[in-house]
Amino acid sequence: MPPVTIYTTAWCPYCTAAKTLLREKGASFTEIDVEKIAGSRLAMTQRAGGRTSVPQIFIGETHVGGCDDLYALDRSGKLDPLLSAPAVQS
Repeated sequence: MPPVTIYTTAWCPYCTAAKTLLREKGASFTEIDVEKIAGSRLAMTQRAGGRTSVPQIFIGETHVGGCDDLYALDRSGKLDPLLSAPAVQS
């Protein structure tokens, strides 16, 4: 399974919904709270191609986008294969 990273804030209901779906899929993830970790919002914005809203979700090097994007990926049947892809070794 590739590493999953989700940029969040503690008060964001969309972040909570995205984390719930990832947990339901059995995916472990690294959560980065952009309000608590200095420089993380800038890092997220750069990594997400200028998107500033949370959550921003990455599966491996693939930028999934936000909560709606994650749920759309699941509805289309593309989330499970992405989560089960082998992790890329560098």
